[in-house]
Amino acid sequence: MRIGVVGAGGRMGSEVCRAVAATDDLQLVAAVDPGATGRHLGDVAGLDGVAGEVVVADHLDALTAAGVEVAVEFSGPATVGDNLAWLLEHDLHAVVGATGLTEADLERARAAAAASVGNALIAPNFAIGAVLLMRFAEEAARHLPHVEVVELHHDRKVDAPSGTALRTAELIAAARPEVPDAPAGDDAHPGARGATHRGVRVHSVRLPGLVAHQEVIFGGQGQTLTIRHDSIDRSSFMPGVLLACRRVAELDGVVIGLDAVL
Repeated sequence: MRIGVVGAGGRMGSEVCRAVAATDDLQLVAAVDPGATGRHLGDVAGLDGVAGEVVVADHLDALTAAGVEVAVEFSGPATVGDNLAWLLEHDLHAVVGATGLTEADLERARAAAAASVGNALIAPNFAIGAVLLMRFAEEAARHLPHVEVVELHHDRKVDAPSGTALRTAELIAAARPEVPDAPAGDDAHPGARGATHRGVRVHSVRLPGLVAHQEVIFGGQGQTLTIRHDSIDRSSFMPGVLLACRRVAELDGVVIGLDAVL
């Protein structure tokens, strides 16, 4: 299967390039990143062999020119919406890890997919453990509706809250039988109680030294339950990315969540 990576010069994009190049059944044939245009993947991602000779392009046209079947999109919030629509409009399958897609972006993608042979798998988090955390939190919310989400990421992450935290809050909101009254905050310190998404409090921490971490804290009479996941290295996301590349062609249109192929 012929793979292209969008955002190949970024931290996640470079990791994806290395992971794809190390497989026997996937072939890395194209890379796009305006910030690394003209450079070889050997320099950008430390690759050897044929994959290392791939030259990073500045436009998505390089994907179709290389005969890409699946494009892995890890650009950023400012570009992911337009990129996803372009990929589907050009009959490519898309595996999307960049966060920041709006509801309008998703509607546009669904419309494009309806007229395309391409599918899209959009995953807020490709770590298997993070997917399990979301599933466990969804189940716990049925019995313990008082809950808050704390997500912690490195200081160069451009969006807050994280896509994983927002997706977790959405699953909790859909599962819990009631929305409890929120505890009061201090009006003199606005923001101390975090943000609210679908009625769920979400707190974001950004510090150097972190990678990607999330805990969901439930409270009940005389008890608390904490579910936590930690990605201590970006390689934790790669099994999920590779699984998505192998399975996205089997899906139907635009699908959200790695659990769709687990």
